[in-house]
Amino acid sequence: MLIHQFYDTDLAHASYAIIRAGQMIVVDPARDPQPYYDFATLHEADIVGVIETHPHADFVSSHLEIHETTGATIYASHLLGAAYPHQTFDDGDVIELTDIRLKAINTPGHSPDSICILVEDESGTDTAIFTGDTLFVGDVGRPDLREEVGNITAKKEDLARQMYQSTRQKLMTLPEDVTVYPAHGPGSLCGKNMSPDLHSTIGREMRENYALQLMDELKFVQTLTTDQPFVPHYFGFDVELNKQGAPAYQQSINAVPRLQADAVLQEGIVVIDTRPKAEFNQGHVSDSINLQLKGKFETWLGAVVNPNEPYYLVAADEESLSTAIKRAAKIGYEAQIKGALLTPATATEQAAELHLDDFKAHTENYTIIDARNWNEINQKLLFDNALTIPLPELRNRLDEIPADKPIVVHCAAGYRSAAGRSIVAAKIKTVPVYDLGEVVVEFAV
Repeated sequence: MLIHQFYDTDLAHASYAIIRAGQMIVVDPARDPQPYYDFATLHEADIVGVIETHPHADFVSSHLEIHETTGATIYASHLLGAAYPHQTFDDGDVIELTDIRLKAINTPGHSPDSICILVEDESGTDTAIFTGDTLFVGDVGRPDLREEVGNITAKKEDLARQMYQSTRQKLMTLPEDVTVYPAHGPGSLCGKNMSPDLHSTIGREMRENYALQLMDELKFVQTLTTDQPFVPHYFGFDVELNKQGAPAYQQSINAVPRLQADAVLQEGIVVIDTRPKAEFNQGHVSDSINLQLKGKFETWLGAVVNPNEPYYLVAADEESLSTAIKRAAKIGYEAQIKGALLTPATATEQAAELHLDDFKAHTENYTIIDARNWNEINQKLLFDNALTIPLPELRNRLDEIPADKPIVVHCAAGYRSAAGRSIVAAKIKTVPVYDLGEVVVEFAV
């Protein structure tokens, strides 16, 4: 038996291939199916199955495309309410892969329809478990993403109680040497305390994972529902898209309109400029938003732009533009691209440059906007007089920002403040809007 992990650092997403005797099953595949095809070819295997542990919120899966291309059977819980051809896979169901067995375990908690897949090897020993978003290394899945979306909705407190039972009754009763293969690593918004390690064991998690320590159900619910990361706009959209099945990846990529640099852009449609902020600040299209391609581009794109909202996509060169489109497609946002183009001739608006010494000496003369996430804000304010508006909320709260003195936007390291400055500057024209940028670390001591 061969188990291989595919890891996407941009979304901190792990997917898997299981191969036995020339047959391959894929678990929680990413949007682009080509790596799984290539792996199957390399190992002279046929893809015979795709398992979805739940309808994912943070990325779009290629399960339907793999089925349509290879004929592989899609397996998912009956609770998912999948609209694509599939075979239900729940407690007691088994997939026979020659002489190994993949056994379904219903583990509600992150979502009502979550399952884990326990692998029994050729000797009849339970050896590995694919835990999806139920159990991570150092954490368990957040319970607050299915209150309004999916085939079954549930309050976060109810899902947290189910997670308590799933972990205690089903996962923690497994042999301690069973290897744990989760669907996410650190940086994912599907949990709050993930380890840098991308696999573990049941025994290690029982010893080290805060959520698996001795506590009663009430304490567990309180712990799990507190201080979770923000929820980007796209999460609910992706749950519904994954429940239906996404269109074919490459065809969808190819359908994105490519525009010439001198194209006339339609007014009222947001422009997402993916260039480094130094280039953006030297010249950009008026009212555009700087979401740099480096870093968690997909997350911030889906946090700033609403599902189904059209937008233009700008990049510095053809390679970067192609990469930006592909990364947008990871969250199902490629169909919203009104047009993709290289830096247009109209990119002449420059960003105001902050006089740092004056700001340090007279912070009271500036309106300071803290664009960090709420958990960061609640831990410590860097400026006592700051107006707290996390980046995902900024476009909807611009009317709260006074325009009687210069504005400085800050975050924790400079990525979000660059985006935030561009959002605010598109709305407020009467005073300069500055990005504090990486200098913010001097104030965080």
